Amino acid sequence: METVAVIDFETTGLSPDMGDRATEVGVVIVEGGEIVARYQSLMNAGAYIPPFIEALTGITNAMISAAPPAAEVMRELAEFVGDVPLVAHNASFDAKFLDAELARIKVQRKQEFACSLLLSRRIFLAAPDYKLGTLVRHLQLPAAARSHRALADAEMAAHLWLRLVSDIKQQHGLATVPHEFLRTLQTTPKAQVGRCIERAKSSACMGSDASPGSLASARPGRIVYP
Repeated sequence: METVAVIDFETTGLSPDMGDRATEVGVVIVEGGEIVARYQSLMNAGAYIPPFIEALTGITNAMISAAPPAAEVMRELAEFVGDVPLVAHNASFDAKFLDAELARIKVQRKQEFACSLLLSRRIFLAAPDYKLGTLVRHLQLPAAARSHRALADAEMAAHLWLRLVSDIKQQHGLATVPHEFLRTLQTTPKAQVGRCIERAKSSACMGSDASPGSLASARPGRIVYP
């Protein structure tokens, strides 16, 4: 199974274009079908957290005031992730904040995102909705004690990703399901998903399960700032 980095941000709002900033980031490295490394940190971007966001996430302005500077966290994050393909649940949201925070340290993201939300809409048609928590309960995946914290959500999204890859492999007789192919599948109309997979089965990109090198020995373990 291809190695991926599953990422989640907690933020002050919905869009960096409106001045919102990241308050916490969590990332897990998934390799060989399991989580092999974790990174988590609060981050102080000097931005005010509205009361309703404090209530939703449990991340307070006092906690952020004692957190490492956002630039320091983003440099650590960039080193931790490297060029590993990215995954997020509702990836357009996390990609916006990742790109905005990286731009502040003059770093540009090189790899692309796959989105577990878009893929779930095409694979898990019986799900009542496609919120991360709903999918975790519906599929009976490992659940975090509290959602809306970055590392907990990243871990739940990683379990969802593993289930997506496993189900696509088993249902369609595939040896491997590359990240690049899943990026194509996530934008394929639902009615054409089966046809898209059948076409891909004859493609060379579906013929091996090679990852871009082992990361387990290269990545540090969980890094946590209180």
